[in-house]
Amino acid sequence: MEKMSAAISDIMVMTKRNVTRYIRLPQLLVFNAMLNVVLLLLFNYVFGGAIQKGGIPYIQYFLPGFLAQTVVFGSTQTSVGIAEDLSKGLIDRFRSLPMARPAFLTGRVIADGIRYALLILLMIGVGLAAGFRFENGLVPAIVAVLLVILFGVALTWIGVFIGISVKNQETAQVAGFVWVFPLVFASSLYVPIATMPHWLQYFANVNPVTSMAGVIRALFLGSNPAAGGASLAKYLWQILVWDAGLMLVFIPLSVRRYVQLAK
Repeated sequence: MEKMSAAISDIMVMTKRNVTRYIRLPQLLVFNAMLNVVLLLLFNYVFGGAIQKGGIPYIQYFLPGFLAQTVVFGSTQTSVGIAEDLSKGLIDRFRSLPMARPAFLTGRVIADGIRYALLILLMIGVGLAAGFRFENGLVPAIVAVLLVILFGVALTWIGVFIGISVKNQETAQVAGFVWVFPLVFASSLYVPIATMPHWLQYFANVNPVTSMAGVIRALFLGSNPAAGGASLAKYLWQILVWDAGLMLVFIPLSVRRYVQLAK
C-alpha cells in the first residue's frame, strides 16, 4: 500500500512537471491549437461544398471525426517530447532518483490527456462558431469528449514507445507520422466509407479512427443522418476494445524499454 501511494505521488509530480512545461512554454500549445483551427476551417470550407451529406451541413459530419484526428496527431508530439528528454539526458537523471519506474512515462501521458481536453474544447468552440450544433443533449456530448480523451491516451502510449525507442527528435517525428496518416485518411473521418474502393473499405471498417468517429457522431448527433448510420453500440464496443488492446500492448512495451535504457 505504501509503495502504491509513493508511486501515485511520483506520477503526480511528473504530471505536474509536464503541465508546468506547457505553461512556461505556451507556444507549444498555441501553435498546436492554431494548426488544428486552421485545418478544421480549411477542410470545412474547402471540401464542405464538394462533399454532401444529404443536404446536411458538412460541419455536422466532419467535426466529430476531426476531434478524433486531433488526438491522433497529438500523440505524435509525445514521441518528439520523449525523444527530446532522452537526447538531453533528462531521463537518465530521473532514473537515478528513487522514484517509481513508470512514473516518468505515466506522468507524461496524463499531462497529454489534459492537453487533449483543452484542444478538444477549443475545437468544439470553433466548430460551434462554424455552424455545428449538438443534437443529442449535453450528457452524451460529455461522454463523447471523455471517450475521445481516453482514445488519445491509448494512442499516446504508442507515441511513448516510439519516442523512447528512437535516437533523436527528427526520427521520432517521422516515425510518428508513418502510422498516423493511414489511420486518419483511410477512415470515415472525412468521407463516408462507401465512397472508397472496396479493398480500402475493409481497412477503413476496422480502423480505430472510424470507430471513434462513429461513437462521437452517434453521441453528438443521435439519429441525425449526419451520423452516417452510426450504431453507438457497434462502434462503442469496438473503440473500447481498441483502447484496451493498445494499452495492454504498449504500456508493458514502453516500461520494458524504459527499464532497458538503464542497463
